[in-house]
Amino acid sequence: KKKKKEQQAVNMDRRAFGLGAMATLSLSACASASPRFLTYDGPEVTSLVINKGARKMYLLHNEQILKTYDVRLGFAPTGTKTKRGDGRTPEGSYLIDRRNPNSSYHLSLGISYPNSQDIAQAKAAGVDPGGDIFIHGEPKKR
Repeated sequence: KKKKKEQQAVNMDRRAFGLGAMATLSLSACASASPRFLTYDGPEVTSLVINKGARKMYLLHNEQILKTYDVRLGFAPTGTKTKRGDGRTPEGSYLIDRRNPNSSYHLSLGISYPNSQDIAQAKAAGVDPGGDIFIHGEPKKR
């Protein structure tokens, strides 16, 4: 029952995408495994869905939820990121385009923010859109 409710929530959230309730992130750029990262031997993870309102991240294989994580966001999470230092989390579709193996956080994955639309909106507002946005786990234990 719990999985079915979560799946319904993801489907409902995807329909709300135009409202900016979440970001979807494609994993295609990180398909190759690096020896510095644990290997995974399950269904292909085709996307991540972040539901900012529910503070949840879903790993998906097509429409099937593989895993759900609780997430924390920046210091000002309401609304979409518009400029450097605003503490907000971008809303939209982005690619995971890099890994940071030297991060002090667990599994640090960079996203392709800002995209061309983010850059155009920031330019029109006369602000720097910022960048270097990462999804990551807790700090590594020393």
